[in-house]
Amino acid sequence: MSKVLIATEKPFAAPAVAGIKQILTEAGFEVVLLEKYTTKAELLAAVADVEAIIIRSDIIDAEVFDAAKQLKIVVRAGAGYDNVDLESATAHGVCVMNTPGQNANAVAELVFAMLLFGVRNRFNGTSGTELKDKKLGLLAYGNTGRNVARIAKGIGMDIYAYDPFTPAEVIEKEGVHAVASQKELFSTCDIVSLHIPATPETKGSIGRELVSLMPKKGILVNTARKEVINEPELIALLKEREDLRYFADIRPGAHEEFEAAAGDRYFSTPKKMGAQTSEANTNAGLAAARQIVGFIKEGNERFRLNK
Repeated sequence: MSKVLIATEKPFAAPAVAGIKQILTEAGFEVVLLEKYTTKAELLAAVADVEAIIIRSDIIDAEVFDAAKQLKIVVRAGAGYDNVDLESATAHGVCVMNTPGQNANAVAELVFAMLLFGVRNRFNGTSGTELKDKKLGLLAYGNTGRNVARIAKGIGMDIYAYDPFTPAEVIEKEGVHAVASQKELFSTCDIVSLHIPATPETKGSIGRELVSLMPKKGILVNTARKEVINEPELIALLKEREDLRYFADIRPGAHEEFEAAAGDRYFSTPKKMGAQTSEANTNAGLAAARQIVGFIKEGNERFRLNK
């Protein structure tokens, strides 16, 4: 009987765990649960005899792959996957997948929660501004970007997007203006919302060159990864331009410096909150379980990330 490990330092909600177990046990798999572990040794011991692992933000590196002699697949329940060493997975013959789209609505709603909090001056009793008729730019037009656009249409925003991997005609067909470059997006839009992964190409790519192009009172929203921001450059720019604002869904490495530079023009969640809803939590977990069943029983590799 194939054994599947659910390894979550930050556990799934109880209904999600129950649903994952049901899918896997009905498919004939044994399920092992490792929650709230505090040492890597616990994880290394747990992976020793499993064929599949479901994780959230847990680190799966070469040491874990070395310890997991029978491992065939790791599924990251969520969109981001920079916590898994893809090269090591390939070297060990392990398939890595994520569950794209399952958290998209939750992240999109958080974008607007932070925006409304910001443009209404943190609800401090003073007069703020509205989002209606503002120009919203989406840097990447994947699952989350599309959900942000859907909500923005309801608010009455003017929506723009740049995504080198999505044809302009596809973007335009959905009622969104396709722009030709990142520079055009930043120079055009009052608000830019980031939805890019942390890759060698994107890490540190959002800094002075782009953000300085934003119109007066521009707002940068980051629900992607903190690594895509060039923090020293953005801090310096926030000091120079007292009209700019930065809202982030994960505390930057230089959190105190951002606070000192921008005061109330800066806000960050204490930990990444985009996918922290019961619905997203459950959706991602159930999708991970189904993908494991499909991979082991049918060889389905639709969401494979590594070669």
